Amino acid sequence: MDDIAATLRISAAGMRAQGTRLRVIAQNLANADSLPASPGDVPYRRQVVSFRNVLDRATGAELVRAQEAGEDPTPFPRHYDPGHPGADDTGYVLEPNVNALIEVTDMREAQRSYEANLNVIRATRAMLQDTIDVLR
Repeated sequence: MDDIAATLRISAAGMRAQGTRLRVIAQNLANADSLPASPGDVPYRRQVVSFRNVLDRATGAELVRAQEAGEDPTPFPRHYDPGHPGADDTGYVLEPNVNALIEVTDMREAQRSYEANLNVIRATRAMLQDTIDVLR
């Protein structure tokens, strides 16, 4: 029974971590077109989530946890728009370092991982139900 509880905790932790990742991806996509309002301002900087292992002392299982979202250090792209209020002296405006294609790819990966963990929980639940049915 301990193995089943550990399996459920591990899968639930994976779902929580991927849920955090999805939230950060949604935030990135929502801010992908946020430009600075005045010269010298910086646009939205893409956030990234990293994961770490944590020992669950109750079960002895290694669980995944999402760490605090950090900033992506890649440089901001710029485009020439001298009429924009956020343009610098040379007429260039900094854009967020968010690439929608990368975000959508990351979103699909997070979704698949979430679904895989959900399938583990469903399979574990089915095994428990089968055991209960045999014992009746």
